[in-house]
Amino acid sequence: MNILSKDKVILNAKANDKYEAIRMAGNLLVKAGHVDAGYVDKMIEREEIVSTYMGGGLAIPHGTKEAKSLVTSTGLSIVRFPEGVDFGGDEPAFIVIGIAAAGGDHMEILTNVAMIFTDDESIERVMNASNEEEILAIFEGGMEA
Repeated sequence: MNILSKDKVILNAKANDKYEAIRMAGNLLVKAGHVDAGYVDKMIEREEIVSTYMGGGLAIPHGTKEAKSLVTSTGLSIVRFPEGVDFGGDEPAFIVIGIAAAGGDHMEILTNVAMIFTDDESIERVMNASNEEEILAIFEGGMEA
């Protein structure tokens, strides 16, 4: 099972609030079999403890430590919100990346995603990608670095 695949990418999503956005990202992970349905609630719980908004238009919701048992395999989902979603930061989140990490993968995945988004050119490529394949290419390139 791939960490990221086309069925876990939504390019033109709309959400009324950050919780709806987190549920969208989480449900992609559930549908793909990476996590049990209860993991999405743990993603919401994490958001209530501390915002997963990273700045630069990026939010990376993930479950709490207690949610580890709900993860069956490592996976990422990517949801792009062209109109943005308020995550309580100084600007809206335009990209929401759901993460489920099995074993000790968590920090490595967060680091890889963060590295992709430290590059303005990569952010622009994600925002302007016209299809799921372009998004996959950006992340596969960045995840191998």
